[in-house]
Amino acid sequence: MLQNIEMIVFDMAGTTIKDRNEVENCFLEAVNQTGLATTHEEINSMMGWSKLTVFQELWKKQLPDAPEKDLAKHIEYSYSVFREILESHYLNTEILSAEGSLEIFDFLKKQNIKIALTTGFYRKVTDIILIRLGWNVGLDENYTGTKFINASVSSDQVKAGRPSPYMIFRAMELCNITDVRKVIKIGDTPSDLAEGKNAGCKYSFGITNGTHTKNELEKYENDGLLENLFLFKTHLENIL
Repeated sequence: MLQNIEMIVFDMAGTTIKDRNEVENCFLEAVNQTGLATTHEEINSMMGWSKLTVFQELWKKQLPDAPEKDLAKHIEYSYSVFREILESHYLNTEILSAEGSLEIFDFLKKQNIKIALTTGFYRKVTDIILIRLGWNVGLDENYTGTKFINASVSSDQVKAGRPSPYMIFRAMELCNITDVRKVIKIGDTPSDLAEGKNAGCKYSFGITNGTHTKNELEKYENDGLLENLFLFKTHLENIL
C-alpha cells in the first residue's frame, strides 16, 4: 500500500512533541528581557523558522536604519538569552510526545518507511529533547541495531531553515533517499507546509493540534490538514 513512499519527514515541537505554547513563551520572555517589541501574532507567524532567523527579522524591523555591527550585537544578545531560556526549559520541564506520535512511528517501521525529524531548533536543544525522550537511539552513525528514528536535522545544520527545503534534502541524504517524490512532509506551521512544497515532496500535510489551527493553516497551499497523528495514519492508509 505504501510502496511508493520511502520516507516521512515530521516536524518536532507542535507535531511529534507536545507544545503547550512553550516555545512561544520562551521567545516572549527573551523579547521582554532584551528590549524587543513584538506580539503573539508576530511570533506565531514565524514558528517553525530557524530561531536565530526570528531574532534577525525582529531586530531588523525594530531598527531598520541601524548599522550592521550594532544590529548584529542586538541579535546575538537576544538570541543568547533565548537559548538560555529554551535550554533550561527543556532540561527541567517534562517533555511529552504528541498524540499519535509513537503509534505512527511504529506503523511506519513495520512498513519499512524511514522516519526523519526536522526542526527550527538548533542542534544542542534538539539533542536535549531527543535524549530526554529516548528518541536518539540509533542516530550514532556506528549503531547497527534498531533505530527509533532514522534521521534528525536541525536548522543550524543547513544553509537555510524553513521554508527553504534544505533540511528535507539533508534528511534524504542521511537516509539514502534519492527521489523527493517518494517523501511526505508533515508539520504544524505554515513554514512546514512551504518546506514540503519547496522541496517537491509528494505531499505536504498539516497537523492542526499544534501551534496553528485549521483556519490558520488552510490559507496556505497543502495536501490535507489532519487533527492529529492518529488521523494522519488513517489518512495514509486510505490514500496510498
